[in-house]
Amino acid sequence: MRNIIGGVLVSAAFIGPAVSAQAQDLVVRIDDLASSHSANVACIDTYVNGIARAVEVMPVCAWFPEAAKMLQEHPGLDVGVHLTITSEWENVKWRPLTSCPTLVDEDGYFYPMMGPNKAYPGQSVMENLEKMDLKEIEQEFRAQIELALKHIPQVTHLTGHMGSCRFSPEVAAIVAKLSEEYCLPSMDSPDSKEKHSFQGVGYGGPHGTLEEKKASFIKMLDKLEKGKRYVFLDHPAYNDSEMAEVWHIGYETVAEDRQGVTDLLKSPEVKKAIEEKGIRLIDYNYLTKQLPRKEASSRMKKAMDKYLAAVAKAGQDLHSIMIVKDGNVIYENWMSEGKENEPHILNSVSKTFTSTAVGFAISEGYFKLEDKVADIFPEYLPENPDENLLAMTVKDLLTMNCGHSTDPTRLAWSSEDDWRKLFLSHPVTHKPGTIYCYNSLGTYMLSAIVQKYTGEKLTEYLYPRLFRPLGINNVSWAESPQGINTGGWGLYLKTEDLAKMGQMLLQKGKFNGKQVVPQWWVEEASSAQVQSVPAGINSEMISQLPKNSRKTSDWLQGYGYQMWRCRNNAFRADGANGQYIIMIPDKNAVVVTTADIKDMQEEINLIWKHILPAL
Repeated sequence: MRNIIGGVLVSAAFIGPAVSAQAQDLVVRIDDLASSHSANVACIDTYVNGIARAVEVMPVCAWFPEAAKMLQEHPGLDVGVHLTITSEWENVKWRPLTSCPTLVDEDGYFYPMMGPNKAYPGQSVMENLEKMDLKEIEQEFRAQIELALKHIPQVTHLTGHMGSCRFSPEVAAIVAKLSEEYCLPSMDSPDSKEKHSFQGVGYGGPHGTLEEKKASFIKMLDKLEKGKRYVFLDHPAYNDSEMAEVWHIGYETVAEDRQGVTDLLKSPEVKKAIEEKGIRLIDYNYLTKQLPRKEASSRMKKAMDKYLAAVAKAGQDLHSIMIVKDGNVIYENWMSEGKENEPHILNSVSKTFTSTAVGFAISEGYFKLEDKVADIFPEYLPENPDENLLAMTVKDLLTMNCGHSTDPTRLAWSSEDDWRKLFLSHPVTHKPGTIYCYNSLGTYMLSAIVQKYTGEKLTEYLYPRLFRPLGINNVSWAESPQGINTGGWGLYLKTEDLAKMGQMLLQKGKFNGKQVVPQWWVEEASSAQVQSVPAGINSEMISQLPKNSRKTSDWLQGYGYQMWRCRNNAFRADGANGQYIIMIPDKNAVVVTTADIKDMQEEINLIWKHILPAL
């Protein structure tokens, strides 16, 4: 029912078995990415081949550029900005990113220690605290955050190197301010454990050698309680010539020790112990921005049993389903190809995210709904463009009322022409705004417009405005040969990411009490702006449909800005083969599915029949 151009699924590292909400949740955090090449390679190794789930990057360090490139290649790895104000090693030192003379020693380096140390008299932050300017601390921390965000889209939180987030109440207040401003929870602040309901854990015994590390780590695992959340941290690296020169007085065995950490985090025995104990490996993003859970009513449980039986009877290949009621996830299930922690192809659900980007851009004054597409891209116009083409507006793209009789999207699959030129060359046989024709390449043009005016691809533009506030990470979106996100397809996200998007739309742009997307945009985008028809036909063919089609079809209820109206006063984002975000205001509920189902009307019929009455 939809035209689709496939993208590339981002693979995930070892996740472990699916477990219940009463599992022991464990964040395995690794620190000091960018401090050395050795640390960089080891950190990525312990994520790809081990159990590490969150890594803390130090933008002040010399190896940051390499670290940033590695993280771009591994978008599933959760990243924190490791705010740094010390430089502890003897043979390698770090300077601040900004001019902050009160924070450095006579050579311009950060002080080596946070607290007083006999081996380094007078060379600690705490011994020099009185002369430090708080404005310089905020300035420096802000610069470190900005540099990380510039190069690493999946940054989700803040941490502190050697206690830099909490060494004074004033500094803690600065970090809290920055955390709020950048929507990056601070995980090392004085109140972080209470605020996010987790406990820090360490080795359960001696941990000098690798064997001691493994035994002590597994001993620690034995003490984890079901239904609680924990964070373990250590510092992987390799015992190589580079690390052999990294040390400070009192800690001379850095290379040997950190090789042991690397081996521990990749250990088959440790992986097996985690699996056998039913421990769920999570990251900080999940810890801080997971939707709240609530047990479903007995009525809903019975309804879901009937629904899943009906799905099986109909032979539908359902991959996942998540139901949110009153802001709480009350049901979730993954089956077939669906996986809780892996992104799924969204097909045309991508369009709703593109529309949201357009809403941001219009609100920020980049362009207007009434702007003419021809005026935006005059260089791609055909010779002697007709009046219909010249009349096409941004709003016409949003509502799929471009004036085309056929969808030009398939032409992009084999054409070597620039996709903008291809779209503008397609015959506009009707006056724009008068006829609906499903048009994925029109959505691509919206992506191109956002990129032209903002200078950023959709993914880059949406990270600080939408993805980060909603806690959506590991975003992958296909691009055209011209380096523009495809817009109408090609986005991959996890099931819970879709539920977060749905909850935000249900609340007219609010999420966790904050107005993320302008309310006026959500209201317009989710309203019936034009009469819709199923994809693959146009408005001229509507007379051929059965007389009762409007009562039985969810494709004839009207179309907004890249969102469909549904029966039951609902609205939805949908994508080929059964991808749905269904917002049901009358029930204060959201239903999300991923699937490989050809008959999408039958899919939604079962939702209306079994799930809707139980909400």
